[in-house]
Amino acid sequence: MVELNRVAEYCSLAAIDLYDSPRCEALATQAATGRHLRIVSLPSEKTPSAFVRLCEDDYPGWIKLEAVRHLEPVETSYSPLDLSQAEIRAAIPQVIEFTHRAMAEHEFYLWGGTVGPNYDCSGLIQAAFASVGIWLPRDAYLQEAFAEAISIEALQAGDLVFFGTPQKTNHVGLYLGKNRYIHSSGREFGRNGIGIDELSPHGGEVARNYFRILRGAGRITHSYQPGELLTLQPNFKLRSR
Repeated sequence: MVELNRVAEYCSLAAIDLYDSPRCEALATQAATGRHLRIVSLPSEKTPSAFVRLCEDDYPGWIKLEAVRHLEPVETSYSPLDLSQAEIRAAIPQVIEFTHRAMAEHEFYLWGGTVGPNYDCSGLIQAAFASVGIWLPRDAYLQEAFAEAISIEALQAGDLVFFGTPQKTNHVGLYLGKNRYIHSSGREFGRNGIGIDELSPHGGEVARNYFRILRGAGRITHSYQPGELLTLQPNFKLRSR
């Protein structure tokens, strides 16, 4: 087993789960194979789990000791890509294709899911963009803050649509064009997994449920750079159920 320290950076050799508390009971997010992380606090007799922070999006969480065997120290630290807006727009068809492939798998909505086949809403969006080297923040409200705000009328394929309360975004989908978007949603709004809906009050049950809480839209114009999380949300707190 790897001996953890707070100096080294690690790469995950397999997908691992990150939890929202030291008890490691509720999933917060997942790290796909190949992701980098740093140790924030080491396990102890009192807290037999490690608190870590993922390098690509700065997202924190606790990992079980059994996950340590999937970590390997790296010689080259994570370095983000600096992509132009033109490069991002050119990759949008691949981002959309990722979501269609994910929908074709036998899957269900999983809170905290970012590794296929089971995703939550923002996990699907993050994974789709990450598949082409574009990193977004982890949560829907962070993705809203990260994206360039646009009007609903200005939507283009590959833009994000946000839903929630007047106070906060809690759901996100990927706009496909022709007034349709793809997203992963739970049973409470009429589905349990990934589907395509009309951005309209006149669509099916799921479409109507979400259109009632439509907040706005945004366009991805750059890839996340380490440290942006504190700029986007200075008082960021790890989400929990």
